[in-house]
Amino acid sequence: MCGISGILSWHSPPDREALELMNQRLIHRGPDAAGIYLNGPVGLAHRRLSIIDLSHASDQPMSTANGRYTLIFNGEIYNYRELRQELQRYGVEFRSEGDTEIILAAYQQWGVDCLERLNGMFAFALWDQAEQTLLLARDRLGEKPLFYQPMPRGGVLFASELKALAAHPQASRKISGDAIRDYLALNYLLTDQAALEGVYKLPPGHYLKRTQGGDSTPVRYWDLAHYFHHKNHYRSEGEAAEAWLALFDDAVRLRMGSDVPLGAFLSGGVDSSAVVAAMCDRRPEHTVRTFSMGFSERSYSELPEAQQVARFFHTDHQDMLAQQAVASRLPDIVYAADEPFADTSMIPMYLLSEFTRKQVTVSLSGDGADEIFCGYETYTADRLNHLIRWLPRPLVRGGLALVNRLWPVNFDKVSLDFKLRQFLAGSHPQAVDAHYAWRSIFADADVNRLLQSDQVPERNGPSPLQRFRAFDQEVAGCHYLDRMMYVDTKTWLADDILVKVDRTTMAHSLESRPPFLDHRLVEFSASLPVSLKMKGFQKKYLFKKSMRTRLPAHVLDRKKVGFNAPVSHWLGTSFAPFFNDVVRSGPLGSMLHQPQVAGLWQEHQDKTRDHGLKLFGLICLGLWMKHYEG
Repeated sequence: MCGISGILSWHSPPDREALELMNQRLIHRGPDAAGIYLNGPVGLAHRRLSIIDLSHASDQPMSTANGRYTLIFNGEIYNYRELRQELQRYGVEFRSEGDTEIILAAYQQWGVDCLERLNGMFAFALWDQAEQTLLLARDRLGEKPLFYQPMPRGGVLFASELKALAAHPQASRKISGDAIRDYLALNYLLTDQAALEGVYKLPPGHYLKRTQGGDSTPVRYWDLAHYFHHKNHYRSEGEAAEAWLALFDDAVRLRMGSDVPLGAFLSGGVDSSAVVAAMCDRRPEHTVRTFSMGFSERSYSELPEAQQVARFFHTDHQDMLAQQAVASRLPDIVYAADEPFADTSMIPMYLLSEFTRKQVTVSLSGDGADEIFCGYETYTADRLNHLIRWLPRPLVRGGLALVNRLWPVNFDKVSLDFKLRQFLAGSHPQAVDAHYAWRSIFADADVNRLLQSDQVPERNGPSPLQRFRAFDQEVAGCHYLDRMMYVDTKTWLADDILVKVDRTTMAHSLESRPPFLDHRLVEFSASLPVSLKMKGFQKKYLFKKSMRTRLPAHVLDRKKVGFNAPVSHWLGTSFAPFFNDVVRSGPLGSMLHQPQVAGLWQEHQDKTRDHGLKLFGLICLGLWMKHYEG
């Protein structure tokens, strides 16, 4: 795990001082070593977190023996040993024991088609001196980030994080109006969108080639939609479960390879417990380290459940309890997030990563299982919405008005009143429109009322809903639940969950590895019939069936809780000063229609509405803008 940055410039040689400044902004991603490569129009910078082959032989930038190819790489290639053996059969000789050299050799052997052979998480830049071409590539699911800004005549500026890219004197500094609007809609930014005008994120599963005079666009090398369209069929559920379990065990095995201490995040839920179970099958008792974090607000804390699972598997377990003093850490957490971002679980994830890093350098996680196996409550809502889609819309709106008038607001995590209000408010005959409504924070009309029109320009690009619909069309004709899982994989997973995990772990130089996002597992799950993912209203059906012999019933049958922070509670106490400091005033305050803001705040304090996610999103945006201006 590392940090990369660089520039390809055809009109003037890259400036070493600027590259070093970009590299310094990424020191948290790689505290173990640093390197700079300058050659004609290209400059590459690298920060290393040593995980595999701790020797200097695996330092970067790394060049081939003949000097033609030079690579900087962020991530892990889990099947590097298998690829090494295959490449050695072609006569390739290696100088290191790590995975970085594998990418160089694979590219020499297969060109850009090597991307299809890599099992891992990665973002890398590879310079071909002979062809004067720079290749940028990102892993299939988007576990590792890569920002880029096109430069004149085919040049490009790029970095692992926006703050590193923005350190370059040629980087854009203007905040995008579309990004502000889209962030308010979702509390994160979608797909290729970045917070600065003219800056983009390389989409997951894509590569980009830049040559002199070229005006290339990202090219997709992995098509997940294909697997949703082409279903596999099995003679029995048992056969399907056995095939899935074999893939899962191999994914865990590959992710346990490390030359530094390794552990696992453990929530006590089925996903992280399954990962720990597979780890314990490969290691003696008491040698698997597990880490958990909870809150004093009981409905938000999973510590007792995590402790119970740790005892069951005899792991070397450690946990911590977050206090409301976490408010003092919020500015640092927002800075670590790097771009406008407000998933409340980034708070416990940041603190847990800090706690875990004191003991290990690598931690396995259960991320991704919900997206590939219908694990979220939104999929239950999708199924209910499908059943009632014939109801007249006025009847649904009337039900919402009745709930709002008669049912008290409860700030507990995903309370029944919250779910019912969200469901009725978002219900729509079109599945993707309803799904988007349940994922959204502010409706488009509310965004327009919230923003001062003279401060934030009207939207230029597609709206978030249009982007959701475009992904939905890529799997048109598939079952509506398959379509929503595909949309979530392309949006919620890539742009929220994985952003949160990458930024919070790397803020503490900790590598997180999610076995569920092994592309073979993702493809396998996509190709399963929906009935094996959600049978009736039983979520994660085949996954849980495969775990019946490994996990106790209380884990398998436990209701999903999630890893959110109790921000709705905190907004009335420790988070309140942030509201006045960065939402009512400062750069963000001038953009907002303050009577609308005051109304949201008052309704939340009076508990007539739970605006916790909206207000938290505004606070994080205000803190990000304050950091940015600073």
